[in-house]
Amino acid sequence: MTISLRPATGADLMAVGALHQRSRVAAYSSFLPAEALAEPTPQAMGLYWTERVAWEGADHRMTVAERDGRLVGFSYLGPDDEGDPATGLLNAIHLEPDERGRGTGRALMVDALDAMRDRGWSRAALWVLRENATARRFYERGGWTATGEQRDDVIGAAVVPQLRYARSL
Repeated sequence: MTISLRPATGADLMAVGALHQRSRVAAYSSFLPAEALAEPTPQAMGLYWTERVAWEGADHRMTVAERDGRLVGFSYLGPDDEGDPATGLLNAIHLEPDERGRGTGRALMVDALDAMRDRGWSRAALWVLRENATARRFYERGGWTATGEQRDDVIGAAVVPQLRYARSL
């Protein structure tokens, strides 16, 4: 019943997409309308990850978490989206809804921070939905602090504000 982490392969990406969609619905349904979360479909999300990893694979890294051979989470990291060469960006940590509170997210975060250090970055950043209080608490417990930077994202037809968090490595 222990969690294991490994690099994602192309064979994982459709399952990663389906997991990502389930994670989004579970995490965001308390503050986003159901119609905003209805798209993309799990298959479309899998195709999104297949394409994204194909384009970004040279400088990004996806790690999957498995419990008893079942995919239960993933992380995705790469260079900073604002161009700071000393900063890595944690693009995503998503979990199966029933994995929340079991240490999987923490294992993925620790692994991602170690990978960023190994790449020579001295700082890590991420974007989190402002209304996602659970994720914000998770990151704050992990040593992240809000930088004060904000931007808007779109999920379905809903415009959702994001906050940038950062921490030293």
